[in-house]
Amino acid sequence: MSHYHLAEINIAKMKGVDINDPIMKEFVDNLDTVNTLAEESEGFVWRLKDDDNNYNATSLNPYNDEQIIINVSVWESIETLEHYMYKTFHSEFLRRRKEWFHKFGKAHTAMWWIPKGQIPTMEEAVEKLDYLQKNGPSELVFDLRNKYPMPVEA
Repeated sequence: MSHYHLAEINIAKMKGVDINDPIMKEFVDNLDTVNTLAEESEGFVWRLKDDDNNYNATSLNPYNDEQIIINVSVWESIETLEHYMYKTFHSEFLRRRKEWFHKFGKAHTAMWWIPKGQIPTMEEAVEKLDYLQKNGPSELVFDLRNKYPMPVEA
């Protein structure tokens, strides 16, 4: 039995001026469906919601930029996260992301192992992404192309 879960942040810079821009409508119209799918997926543990516990975190703005949205979630493993990302309805939105989003920095997704039961803060997640962008992947924080295994139990 593992004593760790996988935390992840992904970030995107919208083509629209903000989340209410008409260019974002189809994306926004499907957010609840995609978020429900995540929560019902095998291996899902937790995801970031706004202060009012609304269904998404699009109102959170850690970069002080109305065009940037973030998502933070926790999964049982890399495999369960990847299954959700690539083998469900979510994959359609990944495939079409250029319709709604610009490229963001060197890395737009960061992952790291956390003790089971711990929930990352938005600030911690942003720090992990910033660290990955500045220093590249390591055991501390990594991306989907450069994965690091779960820490070995002591």
